[in-house]
Amino acid sequence: MKAQERSRRYSLLGTLFTVFPVIIIFQMVRIQANPDLGQKLRDMGETITNPSMTITPARGQIYDQRGHLLAGNRTVYEVGVELQDVKNPMTIAQTVSALLGVNYDYALARASLQASSTSVYALLIDNVPPEEIEKLKVVIEQMNSMYSGGKDENKPSLRGLVYYPHLGRIYPEETLASNILGFVNAEGEGYFGLEERFDSLLAGRSKKVRVPLDPNRAQELPSVPNGANLVLTIDREVQRAMEQVIDRAVAQTGSDSGTLVVLDPRTGEVMALATTPRMDLNQFWKFAQVFPKDTPFNRAITQAYEPGSVFKVLTMASALDVGAVTPETVFVDTGVIEVGGAVITNWNQGAWGPQDMQGCMQHSLNVCLAWVATQVGPEDFYRYLRNFGIGHVSGIDLAGEGSGRLKEPGDSDWYEAELATNAFGQGVAATPIQMAVAISAIANQGVMMAPQVVQAVVSEGYQHQIDQRVLSMPLKAETANKLSRLLARSLELESSDALITGYRVAGKTGTAEIPTPDGYTSNQTNASFVGWGPLDDPRFLIYVWLEKPGISPWGSVVAAPVFREAVEELVVLLNLPPDDIRRKLSSEP
Repeated sequence: MKAQERSRRYSLLGTLFTVFPVIIIFQMVRIQANPDLGQKLRDMGETITNPSMTITPARGQIYDQRGHLLAGNRTVYEVGVELQDVKNPMTIAQTVSALLGVNYDYALARASLQASSTSVYALLIDNVPPEEIEKLKVVIEQMNSMYSGGKDENKPSLRGLVYYPHLGRIYPEETLASNILGFVNAEGEGYFGLEERFDSLLAGRSKKVRVPLDPNRAQELPSVPNGANLVLTIDREVQRAMEQVIDRAVAQTGSDSGTLVVLDPRTGEVMALATTPRMDLNQFWKFAQVFPKDTPFNRAITQAYEPGSVFKVLTMASALDVGAVTPETVFVDTGVIEVGGAVITNWNQGAWGPQDMQGCMQHSLNVCLAWVATQVGPEDFYRYLRNFGIGHVSGIDLAGEGSGRLKEPGDSDWYEAELATNAFGQGVAATPIQMAVAISAIANQGVMMAPQVVQAVVSEGYQHQIDQRVLSMPLKAETANKLSRLLARSLELESSDALITGYRVAGKTGTAEIPTPDGYTSNQTNASFVGWGPLDDPRFLIYVWLEKPGISPWGSVVAAPVFREAVEELVVLLNLPPDDIRRKLSSEP
C-alpha cells in the first residue's frame, strides 16, 4: 500500500516536471510570436519595479525692476487627518483651532468623517508656515507622551493628525502690488493679475517619470526645469509710495475707492499701479472678505467708468490735429447748445462769452467742447477715438482687462446727441489704464506705446527682454506739443492744486456724474485728474481716479491735489531734479 502511494506521488511529480517545462516553452514561443503581448508584459514589469510619479517644477518667481522679490516659494505644510487612525476628533479640532486658527466646527466635522475605501484622508488647512508646524509638532509629542490614547475615545488623542511639506507661494511684501500680482490658490492655480496671465509660464511643465526602486539607480531620476521668472517694470518703492498716496486720498476724501496709474509715456512701462482694496496675498482664502461680490480685483484695468472732463483732452487733440480749430479759435459761449435734440449746458449752468480754445479747456466748458466735436464731425471724431484705443483693450499684460464701450455711428444704440456728450466724457466708458495710455500719446509726441508690466522673462538661465511696442500714432507731434503747452497754461492760469514747485506739468481735471437707471439723477461723481511732466521732457504720466468722493464732487478739489502729492514723491524716487537744475545740467559739457 505504501509502495503504491509512493508510486502515485512519483508519477504525479514526474507529470508536473514534464508539463511545466512544456508550458514555459509554449509561453515563451507565444510571447516571441506576439510582440504586443511581450511589450505589455515588459510594461507591467517596469510598473512594478519602477512605479511612476509626476515631478512638478518649482513655480517661477516674480521680481520688481530692481531685483526685489515680490512672489516666490518656500516650504509650507498641509495639515490633515488620516481618518482610519483618528481616536478623538474633539482633541484634534481643539488643537488646530488654537494653534493654526482653523474654525473649530469645520475641523471637528472633517476629523469626524468615517474612513472608507474612497475617503481615507481629510485636509484641514494648507500653506501652514514651518514655524507654526514646529509648535504643532511639540504639542503632538507632548500629547503622545502623556496619553497612550488606548481604546477610550474620551481620552485626549491626536492620533491621525498629520502634516506634509510642499512648496507653497509666498509674497514677502504681503499687500504690496497685490492687484498687479494676483495669487496662487491651494491647488496651485494662478488667479488674477500676473499669476493668472502668465500661469502656464510660471508653473513650468510637469513631467511623469518612472522612479527606480533600486537605490543604485537613484541618479536616473530626471530633473525638471523650474517655471520661468518674471522681471517687472514696477519699482517696489514707487509702488509703495503710490499706494500710500492713494490710501490717504481715499481716507481724506471719503471716497469709495481710489486708483492711481503711473506710466512712462516714452516706453509704456508701468512704474506703479495702485488701487483699492488690496489684500495680503499670503492669505488668499480671505479673498471673498476683501473683495465682496462684484468688487473688482483691479479697478485700474477692469472697471470702465464715464471719465468726464479728462476726456476733453482727446476731443481737443482730434480737433487740433484735423484742423477743425486752432488754439486761437474763438467760440462765443452762450451757456447752451443743442446737438441732435439734446440740450447741453456747462457744469455751472453759466454762459462764459467769447472764449478761445485755451479758455474752453481752462474753464472746462461742456458747451464749447460739444461745439468743437461738431466741427470735427462724427466720422473724424470717432476715427480719432478708435486710434486712441477707446472701446478696445489696451493689451496690458495682466489678466482680466476690460474694454469699456464706445458707441459709434451705425450702432443701433448710437444717437446724434452722443457726438456732443462724448466730447466731454459722458456716454462713453473707459478704464483708467485705457485713459492713461490714450493720453500718454499727447505726452509722447503723438506716439501711443503699449502698456507693459513685464520687462523680461528669465527661463533656464536665459533672460528674454520684452520688446516695447507702438500701439498707434493717433496725432502729429506738433499737435501733441501744442496741446501739452495749452494744458500747462490752463493749470497755471487756474492756480491749480496740481501745480508742483520747480516742475512744469500739463494736465486736466475731470468730474463726471454717475449714471443711474433713471439717467444722471445722482449727486455722486467720479473725480479724476490726468497730468504729465516735466513739460519739456515728460518722464511720467499719472492718472488719478477717486470714486464717489464724500467731501467734494469736483476733480479740481479732490483729485488734483493727489496728482501733486504723487509727483512730489515720484521726483524724489526717480532722482529727477527741478526743471531749471535739470536744464542746467543737461547744457553743461
